Amino acid sequence: MKIQNPFLTLTKTERVIWIFSLCAVTVGFLCSEQKDPLSLLASLVGVTALIFVSKGNVTGQILTVFFSLLYGIISYQMRYFGEMITYLCMSAPAAIFATVSWLRHPYREKKDEVEIADMNAKKWAALVCATALVTFLFYFLLAWLGTENLYVSTLSVATSFLASALTFLRSPYYGLGYAANDVVLIVLWLWASFKEPKYLPMILCFAAFLINDVYGFVNWRRIRLRQESGNAT
Repeated sequence: MKIQNPFLTLTKTERVIWIFSLCAVTVGFLCSEQKDPLSLLASLVGVTALIFVSKGNVTGQILTVFFSLLYGIISYQMRYFGEMITYLCMSAPAAIFATVSWLRHPYREKKDEVEIADMNAKKWAALVCATALVTFLFYFLLAWLGTENLYVSTLSVATSFLASALTFLRSPYYGLGYAANDVVLIVLWLWASFKEPKYLPMILCFAAFLINDVYGFVNWRRIRLRQESGNAT
């Protein structure tokens, strides 16, 4: 896959969503009495990653690796061990594997866009079973670690694993998986911000993520239709 300056590939709509997301998390940071620069940095990297993922651009996966590392550190500070383990041990590696997968499956030569794949019954069955197993194992691990908000953290693991797998499989449904995860994380960090106001930007971060992931689902369906018709433009 030939890589060009990814920012030049953004459409007018995508630029509006990206700039709005950047502004939202920055305003949240500035309005917080206890400012955490690391949370702001993670949020800015995260929303930038998602706008490129929504295009099927591999740059999004590369940025997701960096976001996962930053988010893992922040989660450790808040004792959200489920989030820490999920992003450091699952989301970051999944993004690396997805990067390789996307680079190996471009849509046509010299096209800076991943080839979108369909899900079948066999893939869905394997994915559901794998998600159930991971959720079951993580529940006991997180309980043993004394994780804050155990049930919500466990649900976050389940939705994050599902979304990561769908991203690796190049399915448009990755957007719905991450949208569900965003809702869970908004609740999780809302609770955290009651204790530590400096985490307010994380709420706005995942609210922006929600917008980006919904757009990603819609845009990937549109891209898939275009790819199936054989129109590269």
